[in-house]
Amino acid sequence: MKTESLFFGGVALFFAGSAALYGWWAREPAGSAVLVVAFLMAALISFFTAVQYRRKGRRPQDRTDAEVADGAGPLEFFPPDSRWPVVTAFGFALTATGVVYGLWLFLIGLVVLARGVAGFVFQYVDRGSGPPE
Repeated sequence: MKTESLFFGGVALFFAGSAALYGWWAREPAGSAVLVVAFLMAALISFFTAVQYRRKGRRPQDRTDAEVADGAGPLEFFPPDSRWPVVTAFGFALTATGVVYGLWLFLIGLVVLARGVAGFVFQYVDRGSGPPE
């Protein structure tokens, strides 16, 4: 992650310099604001990757002596069946349709969409916890 942090740090410096030059030369606020936002996004990614590098150290991809098996971590859990993708998709469709047909349908869609997202988030909230004592 150190390489990514340095790369995005360079991109952030480029956008900072571009924003400063553009703001001084063109004196146009919209373009300057866009360049400042681009700087902030690149700086955020650079900061995140630097923090991850400090927390976790070098990854197998960063080492020249690493084997392919070093990069294989634990398998993630994928739910076998769930109704929440369908509920979320239906809620999004209702919300998008509500933009066209009226506030009442938009609000109903938001409620269904919120329930679908909450179902996704809390579907396996008790997974991994041991038996109650």
